Amino acid sequence: MKVVINKDRGSRAASADQETKIDPSTELAAPDAEAVLAGAAEGLDLADAKAASPTEAELLKAERDQLLDRLARLQAEFENARKRGERERSEQREFVTGSVVEQFLPVLDNFALALKSTGSADQLRSGVDLIVKQMDEILQKLQVNPVPTVGEAFDPRVHEALGTVERDDLPDQHIAEEIRRGYRLRDRLLRPALVRVAHNPKQMSE
Repeated sequence: MKVVINKDRGSRAASADQETKIDPSTELAAPDAEAVLAGAAEGLDLADAKAASPTEAELLKAERDQLLDRLARLQAEFENARKRGERERSEQREFVTGSVVEQFLPVLDNFALALKSTGSADQLRSGVDLIVKQMDEILQKLQVNPVPTVGEAFDPRVHEALGTVERDDLPDQHIAEEIRRGYRLRDRLLRPALVRVAHNPKQMSE
């Protein structure tokens, strides 16, 4: 009995086996390539994000620029406030000066009338006395008061001694004569009174 081998059939089987055979390396190649591409894309995204985000030096520079701009604005505001304050103080001084001078203008007018007067010496003296009283009234309205002198104890804080005179009718170191009147503005001394001080020999001997 002979065994017949069909070569074509064997060949076809071999071909089928070759066609259906799968190379494991070929199957794994595709997923690895996708992973590599995905990783590369992710790396590019990170690089782009890093390039787009500001660095620490840029942040510090921006913060410095903001602080410098704020400082310049504050300096400008301070300078404007200083100039405005000086202008307001100057206007206030002018207003106060004007209000004071305005009160003394009638006194000046009366002095001018007195100089033009053709009356007697007594009439001229009476007119000057009235002007002095008028000035005293204005000073009192401004809270400017004379420093007490004659009969008061000598006080170097408000009195300036021009000299001494012997007087036995006044206590020693008391004011005997006023040479020039002193004035106070409320509690502030504008100028001391110029006086002569009594020297009482009797009181000193006792």
